[in-house]
Amino acid sequence: MYELDEKGYFYLLLVVPIMTVVFLYLLYWKRKKQREFGDLDLIEKLSPEKSTFKSILKFVVVSLGIICLIIGLVNPKIGTKMETVKREGIDIIFAIDVSKSMLAEDVAPNRLEKSKQLVSQIINQLGNDRIGIIAYSGNAFPVLPITTDYGVAKMFLQTMNPGMISTQGTSIDESINLAATFVNKKDKTNKLLIIISDGEDHSNNAESAALEAKKLGIKIITIGVGTEKGGTIPLKRNGAVESLQRDQNNEVVITKRNTDVLKIIAKTTKGGYVDGNSTKEVLTYVKNALDNIEKTEFESTQMADYQSQFQWFLGFGFFFLFVDVFLLERKTNWVRKMNLFNEKE
Repeated sequence: MYELDEKGYFYLLLVVPIMTVVFLYLLYWKRKKQREFGDLDLIEKLSPEKSTFKSILKFVVVSLGIICLIIGLVNPKIGTKMETVKREGIDIIFAIDVSKSMLAEDVAPNRLEKSKQLVSQIINQLGNDRIGIIAYSGNAFPVLPITTDYGVAKMFLQTMNPGMISTQGTSIDESINLAATFVNKKDKTNKLLIIISDGEDHSNNAESAALEAKKLGIKIITIGVGTEKGGTIPLKRNGAVESLQRDQNNEVVITKRNTDVLKIIAKTTKGGYVDGNSTKEVLTYVKNALDNIEKTEFESTQMADYQSQFQWFLGFGFFFLFVDVFLLERKTNWVRKMNLFNEKE
């Protein structure tokens, strides 16, 4: 396992391709000027010690030195062992609606992408809590089990799309029932289920599922995305809209946010509902809710004893730059005798 301290320094690597383009242009420009000056064979005879290969070698060595120095600034760290640590927090399960109605663009860029943004922002303000992710539409699918690795959670979050679940429709009860399986009855950690949806529900069993969740000690917060006015569902290919979603009567589907359903679900478990169209409002609401939930101690296993490796890269970087000082652009006598690079006529 590894981690990177200062990923922003990776942008400095853009210097290398820029240097390469400039170097190749200079080679071309020199060759062009030599042709204008006179015969190339004659010029080579007038400067027999000049080596094109050594020029390229010097550039490669300098480039390697710069790359190593930049990686050293990033400071990669390698974990050497696993250890169990004790933390205080709660278990938070995110249930994200990935049905086709979440592709409606009445909220920019669309309801699903807005949901992902909200979850990502909520994760950013968490401390020691464990999180899990569920995707649901016609049925529910566990995307990520309970974990403390927020980086992995965000990675899985970005992969979520309507195509990951074959059964279409929206059954909020399926997400609640699946969230209940995340609960370990022996674990006394408080549980919070955060449902992000437009509220469309085709099962009508969400309230009863919420009651069962309440018995297990799961509190539910619902976040509604979309508008009451609603919007169409664009069907895209390669980013371009091909058509709009239509129903069995070939009428264009207008999907609207159903706030009432989401409020009933939240109220059943003494949770709460918040308008997901305002990121600031969601973050403030969730933060206040988390502050009012008692944190419990739990154990988690994680990679520990990370050791910085920057010194190796800095060392190699300075070594390459040091070697460059002693690399001259004239031919090396012993290499010239071997004629490895066809430098003799």
